[in-house]
Amino acid sequence: MSAKPPRILIIGAGSRGRVYGRCTLQSSNGVVAAVCEPDDYKRDEYVRTFIWTDRERPAPEGSSFADWRDFVAWEVRRREREAAGESNVPEGVDAAFVCVRDEMHHDVVIALAPLNLHIMCEKPLATTLDDCVSMYRAVAPLQSSRVFSVGHVLRYSPHNMMLRKLLLEDQAIGDILSIVHTEPVGFWHFAHSYVRGNWRKESTTAPSLLTKSCHDMDIILWLLCSPQDPSSASPPHQPSEISSTGSLQYFRRSRKPRAAGAATNCLSCAAEPDCMYSSRRVYESARHQGLETGNTRWPMSVVMPDIESYGGDVERARPELLRRLAEDYDAASTPQEDIDARNWFGRCVYESDNDVCDEQVVTMRWDDDPLPQSTNNHNHNHNHNHETGNALGGRGAKQATFHMIAQTKRQCHRFTYVYGTTGEIYADSRTITIEDFRTGTRREHRPKLEGLGHGGGDHGITRQFVLAVDRVKNHGWAAPRAQTEFIGCGLEEIVRSHAMVFAAEDARLGRRVVDWKAWWAEKVGTI
Repeated sequence: MSAKPPRILIIGAGSRGRVYGRCTLQSSNGVVAAVCEPDDYKRDEYVRTFIWTDRERPAPEGSSFADWRDFVAWEVRRREREAAGESNVPEGVDAAFVCVRDEMHHDVVIALAPLNLHIMCEKPLATTLDDCVSMYRAVAPLQSSRVFSVGHVLRYSPHNMMLRKLLLEDQAIGDILSIVHTEPVGFWHFAHSYVRGNWRKESTTAPSLLTKSCHDMDIILWLLCSPQDPSSASPPHQPSEISSTGSLQYFRRSRKPRAAGAATNCLSCAAEPDCMYSSRRVYESARHQGLETGNTRWPMSVVMPDIESYGGDVERARPELLRRLAEDYDAASTPQEDIDARNWFGRCVYESDNDVCDEQVVTMRWDDDPLPQSTNNHNHNHNHNHETGNALGGRGAKQATFHMIAQTKRQCHRFTYVYGTTGEIYADSRTITIEDFRTGTRREHRPKLEGLGHGGGDHGITRQFVLAVDRVKNHGWAAPRAQTEFIGCGLEEIVRSHAMVFAAEDARLGRRVVDWKAWWAEKVGTI
């Protein structure tokens, strides 16, 4: 434990803000010192849960803010008071977790940059490529003194860390030739978040490939593009081309059951008792994670942010839940800005205003791109079996296929097939099975799960970020060293994985194959 543990600010007390607050307390030496949240109930509850448990005395000055702009202004004044030698100036924060809605990430990070804080921004970095590049340019000058991370939590799960070690360090199946990776979102999860919820429209957020699956695109690039060692001076093995197909296939009016008639809300629909997307079935019943299960976290905390105030009394909470599920709008007369401004969790999934893809396939292809012989010899894995070692140094032709699909029983339990020159691997977020062609043997690994959040990735990324901040604050480490050893990737790598999503969307919408290097030169250039 450090004498002065890192002090953490959480901006946004929604689902992700609560996850990072909980993980900070459970998996690091960080102290949650302040929160910014516009909702009064969520803000006060956050303070009571993570910051100040003493109900008899008020929380210290600077513990909570209704708006992140209020924090920025307060922090500027606090530093002025401190510089003037004023007594009893509250202690500031060292780092911030940015957990607001996706479309707000850019403005928040740009405003925090002049405060010289360490920053962990929830994924995606931003909702447009221009905003991603703008954020890069704002925080890049801070790299010598501050660390920056993005919420690509899948990199930090024990399962995926072991998978990468087996593939790149141990060369368990030789050189990688192909990856086929699937993200099964889950039928009712997709309806909750991408039909009724925050991420249902590209015009107000971004494509589902970005808001849901930038995790997965990042993992693929981490395995096939990034150098094995984050401290290596070797350039990444860049893809050569990318293509994509996908659309909104199911959650449309043309799929609506005839028995539903003109109903637009589940609570007034004749087909509701038999509909697997019924809001009562999803949010009230015990079938999934509804009210009757006693669940007070996601998704119930999204539908009823104040659900914990009911103290677990299902019958007392039920009328309020049903009241909220009955809320609806008339598409012909309700202003679009009013519809866009909120979620509609009782809305018929076939009558919503959603337009994001509910299925998408992305294909990426790499060409041979060996490093010069001297560089290759220096950086090549010395444990590489002589049967698979070659002049390509792990930078041979290969491809990856990613599939995001809404209509699944599995809920975000991703699975991956990796095909190599000497074997194949099947990984399913819990187990990793290796088939070795050379020996005819089969091995199975079961990495330890640390919590259920993204297979332990939520705890992993929080711990690594806070450790990096701690090393810089208390142990004299240079920020670039902490960035490399604990975060494991730099700013350009973060931007690259997001840019790959935008390139895939250009390919999908243009019905074409995108030349990656030419696209990068045109859209991003030198950053």
